[in-house]
Amino acid sequence: MFQTIMHISLFIISISTALFIYRVLKGPTTPDRVVALDAIGINLVAITAILSIVLKTSAFLEIILLIGILAFIGTVAFSKYLEKGEIIENDRNNH
Repeated sequence: MFQTIMHISLFIISISTALFIYRVLKGPTTPDRVVALDAIGINLVAITAILSIVLKTSAFLEIILLIGILAFIGTVAFSKYLEKGEIIENDRNNH
């Protein structure tokens, strides 16, 4: 029963990820695309966690952490780019 629930939830999250990919490609605005990319990162963490549970291994835990960190950094970088137009500011002379 538990394995069936895990497979069903893996299927539902995979469909959700496909819909987010559609939103990234067709999104009407750039912020919509950034939110969809962040949601894809969250879904990748969930898919990896469910696969780890189904396969009964803890080998994917580092991958889950890495995907989460990369998704967060990517979201912050995109948000800063949308707000200021640049990601890294090179102006050191202004205090």
